[in-house]
Amino acid sequence: MDPLQRRKFLETEANPNTRLDYVSTLDGSIQVGEDGNTIVTVRYVPDKQILQPKAFITYLGVLNSIDWPSIEESAATILDDLNNEVIPRWVQVTLEHSTPGDDGGLRSHRVMLEDRQPRWDNPTLLSRLKLI
Repeated sequence: MDPLQRRKFLETEANPNTRLDYVSTLDGSIQVGEDGNTIVTVRYVPDKQILQPKAFITYLGVLNSIDWPSIEESAATILDDLNNEVIPRWVQVTLEHSTPGDDGGLRSHRVMLEDRQPRWDNPTLLSRLKLI
């Protein structure tokens, strides 16, 4: 799918207070591979725009229509899309793929990507976040 078509579903609105640093978290799921479930967690510090939660769910539905070769590729795509449309001060994208059953095989696979705007830093805020 063309990135511009995919990104148009990431609808935003004005940040209610651009002077504050705060973390917004959104969770949902997509299908990656043939079995199991992939949980998508996005945490970000907004700059001028915030992502509409309903738009995030619609966006995940669009991602669900893509045949992803790996959670690494889908995570990198989500990070790139958020950086282009929401333009957060800081963003973290985590995908965790879990497979059913307990047959001694791989039960989960987790990928976390993070990015931030140049010269933005708030170690006090980020240190309060639950570790992945």
